[in-house]
Amino acid sequence: MALIPPFFVDCVVAIGTDDPDGNRTWIASGFLYGYHLGDKPDGKKEYGIYLVSNRHVFEDMAQVYLRLNPQANEPDREYTLTLLDNDGAPLWVPHPNPEIDVAVITINIGWLEEQAMQVAYFRSDLEANVEKLKDLGITEGDFVYVLGFPMGFVGDLRNTVIVRGGSIARIRDVLAGTSQEFLVDAFIFPGNSGGPVVSKPEALSIEGTKSQKTAFLIGIVKSYVPYRDVAISLQTKRPRVIFEENSGLAAVHSVDCIHEAIQEHLKKEEASKL
Repeated sequence: MALIPPFFVDCVVAIGTDDPDGNRTWIASGFLYGYHLGDKPDGKKEYGIYLVSNRHVFEDMAQVYLRLNPQANEPDREYTLTLLDNDGAPLWVPHPNPEIDVAVITINIGWLEEQAMQVAYFRSDLEANVEKLKDLGITEGDFVYVLGFPMGFVGDLRNTVIVRGGSIARIRDVLAGTSQEFLVDAFIFPGNSGGPVVSKPEALSIEGTKSQKTAFLIGIVKSYVPYRDVAISLQTKRPRVIFEENSGLAAVHSVDCIHEAIQEHLKKEEASKL
C-alpha cells in the first residue's frame, strides 16, 4: 500500500559540490517541478520544468552536481549544473523577497529523458497552494512526509531518497495570509534543505472535517528551527558559550513561494527579449 505516489521519489535529486580537498559532498536536496505555462493546440498542458531548492544552496556557487538514477538497474550518474553564465551572472533566480529561501533554475528534462534517466516532476494538479490547503481543510496535526537526503545520505550505488514522517505543527498564520512559512514537527538535518514536503492521505477524519484521499506537494524545506541554550559565566555573569540544538521543528515555505520565484524568472526572461 503506497501512501505517496511512487514517482514523487523520482522528482527528488541530491545536490552536491566539491570540498576544498576535491571530494564530492552532498549538501542539499532539490526537486523537479513543472510550472503550467498554458495549453498546447492539441489541448495538452505545457509545463516549464525547473529545479527547485533553497537560495542558500545556490549562493556563491559557480556549479553544483545533480545525482540521478538511470531507468535501468545501473549505478547512479552525476551531472554538472552550471549556475553562472559566461559573464558570471546567475542563471538561477531567487524569490524576490530575500527572507524567503527559495530559488529556481530551468532544467532540460527532455535531454535527461533521452539519456534514459529515471526522472519525474511535480505538477500543479498534484500540489496544494494556500487556497487549496484551505479548501482541503489542512490544519495542525495533519500528517506529512519530508523527502530528501539528510546528512548527505544519498545511497551507495543508486540515489535513494529518505522519507521521514511528521505532522504539521503550525500553519494557521499561513492560511490567514500573515506568513509564508509554516512549521512541521519532523527532525530534519543538513542535506534536507530544499527537499519537498508532501501531505499524507488519510481515509479517516473526525465529524465536520474532510478526509484526504490524495498526497499533495505542500511546501519546500527551509531549515530546522534551532534551540539555543546560553552558558553564563559565574564570574562575569556574561554569556560565554551558545549551544545550538535541533528543536525537532522544521520551517517550510508554502508552494506559493515556488510560484512567485518562477514568476520572477519568467518576468526576467521576458525583459531580456525587449
